Amino acid sequence: MTPEELQDFRNRIDAIDDELVRLLASRATLVQEVGRRKHLTGAPVFRPEREVSIIERMVSLNQGPLPPDSIAAIWLEIISGCRALERVMRVSYLGPAGTYSEQAVRTLFGHQVEMVPCTTMDEAIREAEAGAVDCALLPVENSTEGTVGRTLDILLRTPLKISAEISLPIHHSLLQKEGKREAIRSIAAHPQALGQCQRWLDENFPGVVRLPVASNGHAAEIASKDPSVAAIAGQLAAQHYGLQSVAERIEDDPNNRTRFAAIGDFTPQACGVDQTSLILSVPDKAGAVVSLIEPLARHGVSMKRFESRPARQGAWEYYFYLDLVGHRQDSNVALALAEIRQRAAFYKELGSYPLFDRLTT
Repeated sequence: MTPEELQDFRNRIDAIDDELVRLLASRATLVQEVGRRKHLTGAPVFRPEREVSIIERMVSLNQGPLPPDSIAAIWLEIISGCRALERVMRVSYLGPAGTYSEQAVRTLFGHQVEMVPCTTMDEAIREAEAGAVDCALLPVENSTEGTVGRTLDILLRTPLKISAEISLPIHHSLLQKEGKREAIRSIAAHPQALGQCQRWLDENFPGVVRLPVASNGHAAEIASKDPSVAAIAGQLAAQHYGLQSVAERIEDDPNNRTRFAAIGDFTPQACGVDQTSLILSVPDKAGAVVSLIEPLARHGVSMKRFESRPARQGAWEYYFYLDLVGHRQDSNVALALAEIRQRAAFYKELGSYPLFDRLTT
């Protein structure tokens, strides 16, 4: 390619970029007008079902050569920037900086949000309940270690609803201040992360003390101050705390993922990629559990998760946590839920909400 030919290509690319900026400005102007009208009616800034619908539509229109995940990521940031023209959202999460929860906030909401790190998940949800933030983002379940019990307990008591969910690939690194393996005397991480890397740790650091801490971000913070401590955390934490990688992708399952739920005062409409979550308990009689969920099969509603957790109100009493495919407005889901509500001793809908799966495929 001659310099002239290269310059011609660059000129054509620049012309397209110029047009893209003009189109984005036109889009942003329309969003501002919508925002003004929404403000008059008190409508929320965050409409997750609308955002998912936009991303799904853009991916379906994509003819390449950009891969679908690139299209999804580009439109997420466009949506994030335009949403901030209405109002910058505030999102609480389990901190400090550098946690996977922070990564999940960025992946779900884009970069035009104000992040509020909290020392515990209870503090994060209290911020949302008090209206100090628009929502809290909490880990719900890991594909290796199972559900996060504290989050399930929070969902049981909070009046807020799940308004969106995202499933994030989790790749752990072993991080140390100078990347020196021989200096490591203990390894710090959130208990879930220690469990997700148990086999690797047994094989590579047998006998080394494992320190369970409140978050992987906190582990990285400790490691940044003490070279004898290594942290299990992600590359976001490595960058934030200036740590060096001793080993990467140390999780036992290469397909390790964690589900995160955005919990706030939103009621999303159906968008076609929805999930409904419930908490139930049953009367103390034979066949009660089978009778409780029988309407799901009869009305053709698929169940993605069914898990029990002690009710902590008496011996051998349990709550059941269910995830269903579909939205509570879907006719078959609505019919099934109406029957389940009549049969359950305790019934709580945690929300019907969209899945942002396109952003992490």
